Amino acid sequence: MRSVWLAIAAVTPLLAQSVTYTRDIAPLFQQKCRQCHRSNDIAPFALDSYETAFDWKDDIKLAISDQRMPPWKPVSGHGEFRGDFSLTNEERDLITSWVNQGAPKGDDADLPADEIPEGEWSLGEPDLTLQMPEPFTPPTGKDMYRCFVLPVGSAETKFISATDIIPGDRRTVHHVVLFVDPTGDSEKLDAADPGPGYNCFGGPGFDIYGGALLRGDALALGGWAPGTRATHLPSGVALQLPPNSRVVMQIHYFVRRGTVADQTRVGLYFSKAQPEKRLMFVPALDTRFVIPAGAERHSVTASFIVPPLFDAHLINIFPHMHLLGTEIKVESVSLGGRNVTPLIYIDKWDFNWQGPYTYVKPLALPALSTVRVTCTFNNSDSNPRNPSNPVKPVRRGEGTEDEMCIAALGITLDRERLR
Repeated sequence: MRSVWLAIAAVTPLLAQSVTYTRDIAPLFQQKCRQCHRSNDIAPFALDSYETAFDWKDDIKLAISDQRMPPWKPVSGHGEFRGDFSLTNEERDLITSWVNQGAPKGDDADLPADEIPEGEWSLGEPDLTLQMPEPFTPPTGKDMYRCFVLPVGSAETKFISATDIIPGDRRTVHHVVLFVDPTGDSEKLDAADPGPGYNCFGGPGFDIYGGALLRGDALALGGWAPGTRATHLPSGVALQLPPNSRVVMQIHYFVRRGTVADQTRVGLYFSKAQPEKRLMFVPALDTRFVIPAGAERHSVTASFIVPPLFDAHLINIFPHMHLLGTEIKVESVSLGGRNVTPLIYIDKWDFNWQGPYTYVKPLALPALSTVRVTCTFNNSDSNPRNPSNPVKPVRRGEGTEDEMCIAALGITLDRERLR
């Protein structure tokens, strides 16, 4: 009997404690939820008022209870990332308690200052907005890669702290990659292809490696895939856009049924101060693999060896697979294999929630170390996202129903000092 009274005494303070929206829940929503739950953004409703939160309280409780929300994918202990919007068990319990108590509002004086930018751009109004010169309607029933040339119109070098991309039609845009063309070759390709833009399956159609690597220019300015959230690079790091450059926006379209015009936009945010280092993207990928039909757990390994004399630090990482992916793990392996450093691990891959993850503290990638990527796929009937019926062997490829195993690595070179 004594143990029963002790148990009651232990839980009584929790039951008596009132959880209010203004004091407890609104600050939590602002920190962990509202980067997506904004007006005209990807979430189905904006968590910007008590009334909306009250109306959706039961759905919110269910979504956090089964851990569908928030959609933070990296597993703890495999890299520490900025902007981690995962919920702790205590935070989930707090929201659940608020709903169970009838979702009381509380005192308006307890509301936090609203720090979420208004408007359609999640980082606020860009310094420069680029847009496809005219809408483009992709064909139905097949994959298409189309490149659109977006002149920047600046004779000066620009340093970019962040990019944001707003697809004109999220249902048909599979992904977007922003390439840099300082030579004008893309305009020749555009002129030779009728209609808006030009076909560019597999790449932008011009050299993005040799010259750019020697100059230390960015091969790309980033990209977008479903679920991507725009973030600023750490202080002192920026992407370089050479004078008179063009941003070439490569869009992968896949229209299952019907056609709709798309006019995707790009927002560029310039660095407020001269950076110390330029960010460069290098891929760790496997270009040749086959996933057998019926395989429920098939692994593929890709790698990238840091070249001699190119000691670097890893600033951010963007893992990517398609619909058959279930897990992706990235590690750094020292020369000789004695030390293995976890870089990121996503154990519940979801194509609809992708994006770059920026490290709290940049991670060293010494010359001759190896970045190893392990991708796991489910190419069986047990995978509800499998696009093939009946299932069939799936190869590495650029199409939606093909697969990829890639991690885009955003790095800076240790030897570089811009200031």
